Parts: sequence; C-alpha cells; structure tokens
Amino acid sequence: MKGITKLAVGFFLLMTNITGLLAQTYKNPLPVELGDPYVLQVKGGKYYMYGTGGVAKNGFAAYSSTDLVNWKNEGQVYYAANRNGWSDSTAAWNGAYWAPEVYEHNGKYYMFYSAQWGTNPNKDLENFRIGVAVSNSPTGPFTDIDNKPVFDPGYPVIDANVLFDNGRAYLYYSRCCYKHPVESEVAAWAKKKGWFDAIEESWVYGVELKPDFSGVIGEPVLLLRPPVKMNDKQAEWESRSVTSKEINRRWTEGSVAFKKGNTYYMMYSANYFGGKNYAVGYATSKSPLGPFTKAANNPVLQKGGTVTGTGHNSITYSPDGRQMLCVYHARTSATGDKRVVFIDRMKILKNGTLVVEGPTTTPQPVP
Repeated sequence: MKGITKLAVGFFLLMTNITGLLAQTYKNPLPVELGDPYVLQVKGGKYYMYGTGGVAKNGFAAYSSTDLVNWKNEGQVYYAANRNGWSDSTAAWNGAYWAPEVYEHNGKYYMFYSAQWGTNPNKDLENFRIGVAVSNSPTGPFTDIDNKPVFDPGYPVIDANVLFDNGRAYLYYSRCCYKHPVESEVAAWAKKKGWFDAIEESWVYGVELKPDFSGVIGEPVLLLRPPVKMNDKQAEWESRSVTSKEINRRWTEGSVAFKKGNTYYMMYSANYFGGKNYAVGYATSKSPLGPFTKAANNPVLQKGGTVTGTGHNSITYSPDGRQMLCVYHARTSATGDKRVVFIDRMKILKNGTLVVEGPTTTPQPVP
C-alpha cells in the first residue's frame, strides 16, 4: 500500500508540474483572427488589441487581455456611421476599414485608421485616406473628431502610425501603389521578361501632426521606398512579389516607429500583403523625420516552417516591462487564407541591431 501511495503521490506531483509548465507557456498563432494587429497597453497593465477584420463590420473591434495570451472579445468599438463619419462603406473592400491604431493621450483615446473617402470626384478604386476618432475608453465608442480625413495629400494613403516625441506628434503613413508606377532596374527587368509593363510602388512618408490631430504641419517627407538598383542589398527581399511573378507591385507599408536611446527605429513590411512573401525589415535614424537607413540584417521577420505572410507588426512590452514583443499577423498551413495573430519576442542588441525571435509555432514562455 505504501508503495502504491508513494507512486500515486509521485504521479500527482508529476501531473501538477506538467500542468504548471503548460500554464506558463503559450503557442502561436493566438486564437484571434485579425490583420494588421496593434496592441495598446494602458495604465494598470491591461492590453487592448485592434486590427483589420475580425468581428467588425464597417468599423473596428477590440480585444482585451491581462497577459497577452488570453484575449476577450470586446465587440465593435468604432462604427463608420458615427455622427462625423466621412468614409464610404459601399466602396471597394466594403469601405476598406484597415489598420487601426489607438493611442492614449491627455486622458483620451485616439484611433487612427484608414478607409475609403466618400469624396471621390475621380471615381478612384483606391481612394483611401486616414482618419482619427476619439473616445473616453479604449473600448469605445469612438467618434471621428471631424467629418473629413486628417489631411488630403492628393494620393491614396493607408497604415497610419503615430510617434510622440519631445512634446510633438509625428504621423507616418504609406502612399499606396495605386497609379504610382516607378522606374527602377527591377521594373525594367520585369518588362524585358514580358511579365509586367510597369511596377507600381508604395512609399512611407512622415509628417508632423497638429497638437489636436486636426491636420498636419508642413509637407510630408519621403522616408522609405523600395530599392532602385537590383544590386542594392535590400532589393532581393523587397522585390519578391515581382521576381516571383506574383504581382506588379512593390510595397513599403505597415510602418511602426519607436525610439531607443537616441535612435529612431522604423519597422516596415514589404511584398504583397496577401501572399507568402510578406516580410518585415527596419531602418534607423537620428531624427523622427529621417533620413532613415535600412538595416543590413533585413528582413528580420519572414516566412518559415508552416508560417507565411508575416507582416504589418506593432510592438508592445511584457507586463513587467522587461521584454519587447513583436505583434504581427501571418498565415499557417492550418489557417489557410485567414490572417491570425502572432506574438514573438524581439530585442535590440548592444550594437543597435534589432532582432525578432520568430515566427514560432512551438510552446514559448508566457511574456
């Protein structure tokens, strides 16, 4: 009996240890179907996630968490039909409500997002602009601060990202590929092969925001674009959508800027967002409006194993503030075309090099 009792106790302890270990790990992808995920950490440590798609219709939903692993669906928090709504929900892609990011500022929560503008005299298929909505809560309801976009640069723009630095706010965005053919050696190469007559490109710009976010200060500055020369070290990975004969576009989008020490980092995504080659690189600068220099170790996040389409990331920190985390969407062989959320560790090495430890699909320690 004593032997059986000791065996039973040992088995109980073993199972307890296994359960404890399982409770301290998580596994990608997370059970959240979103594109372009953005995570906001509020005072008190709670997290809120926003993104493209999910349960929202003509707007955006939110998810909440205390540990970055288990997420609660908070429902739709922004509706295009709010009293100041300026978008067209009947336009292509159901109004193209994409890439929301929410920032806590002066006691309120501001959502920057892109959508199809209702003012469209040229009947453009891609008439995207950036708007900003405000709420007293991270779970909304969010109401547009004006009945028009933040500004009109004269071309379609998406993927708003905001950096607060030294009392100023900077807006980063991507000029869309639409009607933006660009001459380059890659374009000439593709035309010579008979694949594409022209290659359209998207470029990342930056501009200072007015303090109340009602507009911009000065003219936008070009910060990042695909390489012109094929012998550029960045050309291979940023051109895979073209060199694989996938599509006649090269993207530079999904930018996210942050500051470490005296260095400004800008992560960005390249290649077709709907394809397998979507990947992430980064660039650095000593000023929020550049010039930015692309890193030698790009791309820092790309397809691997059963994971493809890794991109449009944001960054956040573990509850204790010690670990930097990369939040992004990807696809797996199991999820098919659905974009799902991944969270992996990232770090800045002593020499300033940025490293993302992913994509992972095996159990990882909880942040």
